[in-house]
Amino acid sequence: MAASGNIHPGKTSMFEPVHGSAPPLAGKNVANPFGAILTAAMMLAHLGMTAEAHRIEAVVLEAVRERKTTSDIGGALGTREAGSGWRREWQEA
Repeated sequence: MAASGNIHPGKTSMFEPVHGSAPPLAGKNVANPFGAILTAAMMLAHLGMTAEAHRIEAVVLEAVRERKTTSDIGGALGTREAGSGWRREWQEA
């Protein structure tokens, strides 16, 4: 679930989950989407959109607390379900 960024002040920076794109898991509905989602939050914070970044982080934290996650962290959802649940939570927040 770890986000990462290669920050280059004043230049283009690159953001991606620590695990990268996880090609071996592509199409299997087993990858945890929260690393990519939290990476988006990191990018937004870097761009000065801190309120939006905090909102994303709060929604992901709530999903983890409620175990609305993939099996790698104790949940029972697939990638699509965890991602869809996150979107619903975001829209309601």
